[in-house]
Amino acid sequence: MNFNTLLYSKEQGVTTVTLNRPDRFNSFNKEMSLELQTALNDIENDESCRVVVLTGAGKAFCSGQDLKDIAGKEISFTDFLYERYNPIIKAMRGLEKPIICKLNGVAAGAGCSLALACDFIIADERASLIEVFVNVGLVLDSGSSFFLPRLIGSNRAFELATIGGKVSAQQAKDWGMINRVCSTEQLDDEVANVVKYYASAPTKAIGMMKKMLNASTSSDLDAILEMEAKCQEEAGNSNDYKEGVSAFIEKRKPEFRGT
Repeated sequence: MNFNTLLYSKEQGVTTVTLNRPDRFNSFNKEMSLELQTALNDIENDESCRVVVLTGAGKAFCSGQDLKDIAGKEISFTDFLYERYNPIIKAMRGLEKPIICKLNGVAAGAGCSLALACDFIIADERASLIEVFVNVGLVLDSGSSFFLPRLIGSNRAFELATIGGKVSAQQAKDWGMINRVCSTEQLDDEVANVVKYYASAPTKAIGMMKKMLNASTSSDLDAILEMEAKCQEEAGNSNDYKEGVSAFIEKRKPEFRGT
C-alpha cells in the first residue's frame, strides 16, 4: 500500500508501520490519522500477518497532534476525536494480532496514548513518554485515561496527567508502563527477537488471549471464566493446538501456522 505519511511493509508474516513525518517529529495531521486507520484495517484483513511493528521515523516516535495543523481553526473536539483518534485506538486494541511498539524516541500526548495502546513496548534508553495535554489546557484523550491507571495506578496516573512530567524509558519500565529498555545500538536486535517469536507463535491463541485480557478490565470473574471456556474450545479445535500436541509427543519444536 502507498501512503504519504507512513512507511508500510510486509515480510514473512511481519507488518511494519512507520510514522513518517520526521520533520514534524511524526506528529499527527489529518492525513496521517486517516492513513493509519487504513493501514490497521488492511492488517486486520490480512491473514498472512502474524505480528505488527509500530515505530517512528527519525528521532521521535510520535509527538501527538500537530498543533500547527489546527491552529486558528474552529473545530469540534468531539468530532475530531471520533474521526481521527478513537478509531485508531479501537482498531489497535481490537486487532487479534500482537502489536509491538518500537519506541525509538519521544512519545507525547496522543503519541503516548498510541504507544500505550500497543501490546508490547520495547524502548530505546533515550526515549521518553509525556502526557502533554495539560500544558495546553486539555484533558487526556486517545485512551490515556484508560491505560495509565491500569498500568501504574491512580496516584501516579493523576500525577502524570495533571503535571505533564516526562517519564524516561527506564522509569517507565520500572513503573510497568513498558516491557523492555535497551541501548540505541541494541534496539533493532531486541525488537527483531521479540518479533521473530510472535511471527512463529500460535497467532490464533494469542489473538484470543489479547481479547480476554482486554475484557478482564471491565468484567467480573464469572464472565471471564465463561469467556475462557469459549475461547479454549475454539483454541482446542485449531490446527495450532494439534501441531503443538504432536510436537510435544514427538519431542520437536512446533511449527505453528496461526490457524
